[in-house]
Amino acid sequence: MGSSRAGRPPLQRVTRRPPFAHPPRDNPVRRLLTRARRAWDRPLTAYYLILGGSLLITVLGLVMVYSASQITALQLSLPGSYFFRKQFLAATIGAGLLFLASRMPVKLHRALAYPMLAGSVFLMILVQIPGIGMAVNGNQNWISIGGPFQLQPSEFGKLALVLWGADLLARKQDKRLLTQWKHMLVPLVPVAFMLLGLIMLGGDMGTAIILTAILFGLLWVAGAPTRLFVGVLSVAVLIGVILIKTSDNRMARLTCLGSTDVEQCWQAVHGIYALASGGLFGSGLGASVEKWGQLPEAHTDFIFAVTGEELGLAGTLSVLTLFAALGYAGIRVAGRTEDPFVRYAAGGVTTWITAQAVINIGAVLGLLPIAGVPLPLFSYGGSALLPTMFAIGLLIAFAREDPAARAALAMRQPRFGRKRAGVPPGPRRRNTMRRRASAARSSGER
Repeated sequence: MGSSRAGRPPLQRVTRRPPFAHPPRDNPVRRLLTRARRAWDRPLTAYYLILGGSLLITVLGLVMVYSASQITALQLSLPGSYFFRKQFLAATIGAGLLFLASRMPVKLHRALAYPMLAGSVFLMILVQIPGIGMAVNGNQNWISIGGPFQLQPSEFGKLALVLWGADLLARKQDKRLLTQWKHMLVPLVPVAFMLLGLIMLGGDMGTAIILTAILFGLLWVAGAPTRLFVGVLSVAVLIGVILIKTSDNRMARLTCLGSTDVEQCWQAVHGIYALASGGLFGSGLGASVEKWGQLPEAHTDFIFAVTGEELGLAGTLSVLTLFAALGYAGIRVAGRTEDPFVRYAAGGVTTWITAQAVINIGAVLGLLPIAGVPLPLFSYGGSALLPTMFAIGLLIAFAREDPAARAALAMRQPRFGRKRAGVPPGPRRRNTMRRRASAARSSGER
């Protein structure tokens, strides 16, 4: 190397290091959305939504039934917990039906379709026989089964139509017959109209509307052409208009839509009063004023109004969110399966629950005429609760049958001492930090 004039070695250039580049900060909102999207796309999302949402709705419904029915029970010289105890018994039986339906194979569900349809038709015929059928609020659609318990066969007719219609359409799809309009309609539509006729003989327009919604849900999922769908819908609307025009009670309910006349529309207006007085967080559980004789059917058809008064907007939005999650999960189960029966049955059950919830809540809000249908899983009524919980068990069983969900359930580690499949039994060892540390050492280390 050469030297400088002063005899010193030349200075070497010091290469400057580039400034430390900080990694880009991750947006916490974006990270949260990514995690939520991943959790939403997991195979067991629909399973947990159906199970958790239905149980939360049922438990909250039991609380509100107890709160809303106390005054009615005392006015009838009954214990304050009378209606709650009956609803709790029905919920307990319904929980057993839900568990049974969720564990039954799909083949057994299909085998129950025809017996359930025949049994529902038989019971609906018995309703019209004098001395057997009972009239409640002007509708002849009840059968006394002893003591204070009554049965409404039309509620089981909804479940029967879902199972039988799904099995019928699935068998026709396997034979590639659904491309012909006559196989799409016959015998599904005639049997559905037979059930509607038996229901309308008792004057129950609300249940007939739900049954019609189930029919259209099955046709929609089956891929009915638009012209065929519109044709059947036109016939149903025409029949509905005739039935409304020929009944003063139904015409009065229609004229109360959006009305503020307390004298003519007592129930509808007081339902709005209950919701309006609830505010954001309500007046408190049990502190409703409208249930003190002002609001008819406070624990059945208008329990959503009492919920809004006692739990406020937060309570009503919570109920709406649970029903929205339940509806989304049902649609997801129907859309991801390759089994035609599962797709039709899941679509029918989802249409049933969401349509009934929309009609009930819409009537309480004054957006739809009062149809006299309960809020699914929420309102008082064992005859409505039992088939609905069995239908929820159907959705749970279908969600478990998804291949990805089945694999995810199989990979879950057993807990509470359950043996793993294929692993021989051995002495139980506690997986503590001390044992893991000793296992990491070599055999000769102490």
